[in-house]
Amino acid sequence: MNKPLRRVAIFCGLLMLALLVRNNWIQYAQADKLRTDEKNRRVAIERYASPRGDIIVDGEPITGHKATGGDFAYKRTYKDGAMWAPVTGYVSQAFGANQLESIEDGILTGNDDRLFFRNTLDMLTGKNKQGGNVVTTLSSAAQKAAYNGLKKQGGKGSVVALEPSTGKILALASYPSYDPSTIAGNSLETDAKAWEKLQKKNNPDDPMLNRALREVYPPGSTFKVVTAAAALEHGMVEDADQKTDTPLPYIMKGTTTELKNDGDLPCKDASLREALRVSCNTVFGKLGTDLGNDKMLETAEKFGFGQEHFTPVRTSASLFDKDMEPSQVALSSIGQYNTAATPLQMAMVAAAVANNGTLMKPYMVDELQTPSLDTVEKTDPEKLSEPLSPENAQILQSMMETVVNDGTGGNAKIDGVTVGGKTGTAQHGENNSKNPYAWFISYAKTGDGGAPVAVAVVIEDENAVRGDISGGGLAAPIAKSVMEAVLKSKQ
Repeated sequence: MNKPLRRVAIFCGLLMLALLVRNNWIQYAQADKLRTDEKNRRVAIERYASPRGDIIVDGEPITGHKATGGDFAYKRTYKDGAMWAPVTGYVSQAFGANQLESIEDGILTGNDDRLFFRNTLDMLTGKNKQGGNVVTTLSSAAQKAAYNGLKKQGGKGSVVALEPSTGKILALASYPSYDPSTIAGNSLETDAKAWEKLQKKNNPDDPMLNRALREVYPPGSTFKVVTAAAALEHGMVEDADQKTDTPLPYIMKGTTTELKNDGDLPCKDASLREALRVSCNTVFGKLGTDLGNDKMLETAEKFGFGQEHFTPVRTSASLFDKDMEPSQVALSSIGQYNTAATPLQMAMVAAAVANNGTLMKPYMVDELQTPSLDTVEKTDPEKLSEPLSPENAQILQSMMETVVNDGTGGNAKIDGVTVGGKTGTAQHGENNSKNPYAWFISYAKTGDGGAPVAVAVVIEDENAVRGDISGGGLAAPIAKSVMEAVLKSKQ
């Protein structure tokens, strides 16, 4: 063979070798990656080839499925979709999935490795593949009371209810909301149009925002519960009825600015109980300043501020600033300045107080099941922290109960039930120009001393008359209805 032909032959041989190497690399080394690539249409076809498992509340499914007759054989349906959207999220053939539908996708589709034995058995017996179930901790009665309360109010807002002793989420409502069924398919004519209408750029109400877990608000006077806890835990105050050293007017340290109360309130040297009852900014602002940034931050973090929580849906982190000036600490200690909290976070504050100082990790998935209802995984309650000693928690309980019995939280009273709470009206916007947020946090106790429910409600009503906005007026009645629903369901 002459030299030019030999070079061509060697070159062609190298090309063949490269082709073989590349072919084997794709078929073996990259097989799993290509097989599961989201752009591989076969993946989507297989995902929707069988009915999806259900999300369960109180033993009943709040989801379903519907045959489509297309390549994607089944699509997801939802019962009372708008009410449950903050819990379920959505699963769409066109737009993917989020929240529980995404996090527990493996169980719901039947593709989770823990269902391998079940799937193998079904294959051998000729049964069609089925998805497993996600059993939630939610209470349908509490969720209905929360959602209907928000809907009746008409503004934006959210409600979170917890079981203090375990951390179980009993209600998780956000309003305005959306029906995930409207975007479950892949039709460009219907689903795509519905999707566009739900996007914030086209809908300022932002109905797909999970306000309960992902929106942070200035907590206003509800944060005074945290400041009171810090004062008790750090020995600044030892008794709820002990007078504080609080001048009136109170000039914030390092400034010439007066920290004002909301009206002519009896706040001069007021006791901690009286200050919480009438919501004295001066008392709690001065307490926060006297405690200092580090101690206030320490207590806030014990309540869960500064960290994301996984329920298993990820929450936004609530905020209490570091390295603040004394005047900024004063404002932060009454829930203003940069202090910000999710409704879940403030429900955690109320729950920790109600649970005698122990804060449990919040969660909404009780167990994962196989299609035959066998348990795959069970969630055990887990202690998150101890923001308060039992003794100080009981002092704070008595103070919050005074707020409901004789103070600003009277609209949350329930006959024959001990209720503790705290109202809040949080200013926001440039120079506090926007309508304030109305807050209420609370808990209810039964005759045996247990606290089966703690609630946080926040209302943002841009159309209300500014002077009519208060936590006691707008938010407390919703909290009351949720607590009543939980108490009734446990009878």
